[in-house]
This record gives sequence, C-alpha cells and structure tokens, in this order.
Amino acid sequence: MTEKPNMQELEKIGKLVRYYILESTTEAGSGHPTSSLSAVELTTTLMFGGFFKFDADNPKNPNNDRLLFSKGHASPLLYSLWALAGKVSEEELLTLRKFGSKFEGHPMPSFEYAEAATGSLGQGLSVGVGIAINGKYIGKLPYKVFVLLGDSEMAEGSVWEALELAAYHKLDNLIGVLDVNRLGQSRETMYGHDLEAYAKRVGSFGWHTITIDGHNIEEVAKAYEEALSTKEKPVMIIAKTLKGKGVSFIENKDGLHGKPLTKEQLPEALKELGEVDKSVLGTIAKPENMEPAKPEVKGKFEKASYEPDTVLATRKVYGKALARIFPKFQNIVALDAEVSNSTFSKTFRDEYPERYFEMFIAEQNMVGTAIGLSNRGKIPFVSTFAAFLSRAYDQIRMSQYSQANIKIVGSHVGVSIGQDGPSQMGLEDLAMFRAILNSVVLYPSDAISADKLVEEAAAHKGLVYIRTTRKDTPLVYGNDEEFKIGGSKVVKSSNKDSVTVVAAGITLHEALAAYEELKAKDINIRVIDLYSVKPVDSKTLEKATKETKAIITVEDHFPEGGLGEAVKSALANMGAKVHSLAVTKMPKSGSPDELLEYEGISKSAIVKKVEEVV
Repeated sequence: MTEKPNMQELEKIGKLVRYYILESTTEAGSGHPTSSLSAVELTTTLMFGGFFKFDADNPKNPNNDRLLFSKGHASPLLYSLWALAGKVSEEELLTLRKFGSKFEGHPMPSFEYAEAATGSLGQGLSVGVGIAINGKYIGKLPYKVFVLLGDSEMAEGSVWEALELAAYHKLDNLIGVLDVNRLGQSRETMYGHDLEAYAKRVGSFGWHTITIDGHNIEEVAKAYEEALSTKEKPVMIIAKTLKGKGVSFIENKDGLHGKPLTKEQLPEALKELGEVDKSVLGTIAKPENMEPAKPEVKGKFEKASYEPDTVLATRKVYGKALARIFPKFQNIVALDAEVSNSTFSKTFRDEYPERYFEMFIAEQNMVGTAIGLSNRGKIPFVSTFAAFLSRAYDQIRMSQYSQANIKIVGSHVGVSIGQDGPSQMGLEDLAMFRAILNSVVLYPSDAISADKLVEEAAAHKGLVYIRTTRKDTPLVYGNDEEFKIGGSKVVKSSNKDSVTVVAAGITLHEALAAYEELKAKDINIRVIDLYSVKPVDSKTLEKATKETKAIITVEDHFPEGGLGEAVKSALANMGAKVHSLAVTKMPKSGSPDELLEYEGISKSAIVKKVEEVV
C-alpha cells in the first residue's frame, strides 16, 4: 500500500522542476518548455509521491518500474525530474541541447534514465507494451510501466495498434498518462480539451480510463492509486492540462510550441513562480527484489544438420533455426504479424509458445514492441512479409537511436514469389535496411546458410535483417560450411574465369544454372554468393575484379539500394566494370520462372549478359 504523498513537498518539487525547465531551455535558446510545463504535476506526483519504484543508483535493476516519455520533446521535464532525484546537477541541465551533452533535444540512451529514443511521436506506447510483456509474461516481475503521451500523438495509428494489443494481452502492468494540453505544434489538437472523447475511444479498446485535472495533485495521486489497483486491464489516465502552466504570458497560448523564453522574459517568468528552494530533493520508493523467471529449455543446443538432397525454402528454415538455437540464446523472443504459417515462425511458436507473441497485422507496433523487449535484455526476432515492413520503417529507423538489439526477418521477397502479385513482393527491403546506421543485411540462398545466419544474427549485437525466399531451393552447401557476417562464398571459380556473377538468394540458383550452360559453351564464369549484403565482402569482390573482365550482379530487387549498388559502392575506387541485372519493370502475377524471365534476372538473362560482355 502506497503511503499518502506529502502534498506540500510535491508542490515545492514541482516549483523547482518548473524553474529548471525554464532555466535550461532559455540557456539552450531552443527546446519545448510549454510542453514540459503541462506535465509537471503528472510526473512529479508519480516519481516522488510513492507510486514509482526505482533504484536510482542502479538504473538497470530488472525490478525497476519504467517511465517512458513518448512525448520526447518534453525532455527538459525528464532531465529536471532526475535533477530532483539527485542524479543530475543544475550545471549539467544548463548543457541542454549543446554539442557533446547527454541532455539532447529528445531523449537518447546516452542519458541513462531514458528508456528509449523518442521524439518521432506515437512510438512510446509500443515500446511500453514490449517492456510490459517482458515483465508480465517472460520475467514474471512486479514492475509497472508508465508512458507519458501527448494528445497530438494520439492521431498516430501506431498508438491505437499499441492500445489494442495491450488490451488483448491484458497488460495490467502498463499505465498510460495522457497529457491533454489541447495545443499541438501548429493548431489545436483534434479533440482539444474534450477528455470524454479520449476516454470513449481509449475505453472502447478495452482499457480502464480515469479522467482528471492534471494540475490537481490530489486528483493525480488518486488516479495513480486507482491505476495501480486495477487488474486484467491496462490503464489510461487522461489529464486536462495547460500548455505552459505556471507562467501566465505563455500559459494556454497558441503558437508557442518549441519556443523557449528569451533571456529578457526569464526573470519575469521566474518572478511568477515565486521563491524556489533549490535544496529540495524528491525521494523515490525502492522496488521489490525478485529474480526474473527462467525459461524451460527443451533439449540441448545442436549444430544445424541437413540431408544432402534437401530442397527447402529459406523461409521454412527460419522458425526451425530459432528453435534449434534457443538453448544457446535463451533470451530469444519471437514476434509475428499474423503470418506465422508463411514466415514459418510457427515452428518456433509450437516448440516455445511462451516465448512467441502474436502481434497481428500491425507492423508498426510489432517493431516498437520489439524495441521494448530489447530494452529488457531480450533478443526479439520479428517476422512478416518483407513488403509490409515498409509500414514500420519509422520504428525501424528509430531503433538505431535506441541501440536496439532486434532481428527482423522479411519473407516473400522479390518477383519470385509468383502469382500473389506486386503488392506482396518485397522489392525495396534491401535498400531500406542498408540505409540504417550499423545495420547488418543478410540474404541466405539455401537451408544451411539460412539456418546458420539465423544463429549469426542472434549472436550479433544490433539490428540484423534477414531476407528469406518463398520458393523451395536445393542445398548449395554442406553442413560444415561456416557463414560469418561480412563474408561471401565463391561458389564456382577457375583460373580461366572471364566474368564474375554476383548473386544471392533466388538469383544464386539462376547463376549456378547459367554457369552450367556457359561451361558447356567453353565460357567459364566465377559465381559469388554475396549472402552478406551489408557489411559487404570487399576483398573477395576486389580480387574478382582483378582476375575477371567484368562483374555482373543479379538480384530479385529494384536496382536502387540493392545488391548491385552495394557491389558498385564497394568497388567504387577500382574502376570496375559492373553490370547490374535487377527488377526494372512493373511486376505482375505469374509463375516464379515467368517473372524471373520477364524481369531479366533468370538463367537465360545471365547467359545472355555474360555472352554480351565476353
């Protein structure tokens, strides 16, 4: 039972928090003071009113409650709160937004009390869902997850995806705090101060809702008490607040979003605040001390093994590989967007159902949830059709700033999926993932390479994308073959090779078929499997450039940003002749072979191109 908070003490804390917000943003000459001021009572009452349990000396403590600022632009408030907790000095606050400071314009993991990188609105609740799933279902820990949301971001579809899934999974350890301050960046929000409009909508998704005056500390405290006692449902506290609260000449005024006070205005604002006691500190309640639950592991870790006559699509290997490596990587969690019987994550689900979470057809929330799971030390593997990952690209983009350790598997890539047609064909995915800083992009061609690259992905710290193929393909490699990130395989070579063909995935098999046809015509080609599209194996490519007349790349992907451009970039300083075969026509439905031929990336197209070059 939480002790009744000291209202007088909370008022003092709130006044000092407002002081720090105004002082730091004015010193920075930029920032969002008005958006920070509106949520002061909501957050100070939470942190210092006995509701939030956190070991401030050990931010990584698995029992700590978690506080996410989905409205990341209110970072001056976040930093000021931790100043009141005794973990940030006033001098440090005055480095806000300066180069080299960990107090950035929007929260980043460089600030140890920021749970995730936020700032692209509408993503924090999804991250909270991931952290809450970890607590309730995986670690079985008593911590709570609090997410501060702005009313503007409630227009984002990803928020509603998160609301729906949180209710489905009965995340009663998840508490949203909606700061309804009425004003967005350029105008009033969709519902202004109509709290009932938000309550009806959020409530219809299966959440327990509480509407309050967000500046009344007693009401705020009662709302947290009610939220913490609610079972089987997530809770949304919907609070009416005023943007710029506490400073009359900016309070509830339009057009002041992201505008700090000038140095001339600051003294006037501080005069309105009144006397501030800088010696005051807030006390945060300590969490319980519990050990996270451990998974039940079936069997021992074994190496990948396939019969030589295996003919299997790489997508069908994915779930099997996850189940195989789980005894070695027991932090693995699988998420899928309701296509587990196509991505074959179902194989892992059937083996470890307690480590599989259905995300349904809501890809943005799926990736956001994965970031939350990564935050808690899990290794989330996320799978869906590659084409649909474009919906979640903003979440994928933001994952790099959260330093998230997530693995994404895109199936049904390229025109080789056949009759389903263009809407289902992932043809932009290599470009999407290559563009992410420090990402790894892998494209296996057979069952053995797919299995072993899933294991490599699990071992790698950071974002990994694995591109899997729909069509069944024969083995290219033996069970003893090793596949390392940043490598490639020279599958066919001789000292008479005239041209090098670089391929991966489905086009490797086309290249190997072309090799046999050309060999019958006394034309030798080198065939390289560029299974690691990023980082790329520059040394092997450079050697091929020196030893053969030209390079031909073949890919089931649009030319922009794909395998061909990766090769050209790697060889840019060598003056290499690189010819690219890629998907350049508007795709259509048809058989895989028809479509590979139509797009000029088939065996016959490779043969023709080699003969032209020779």
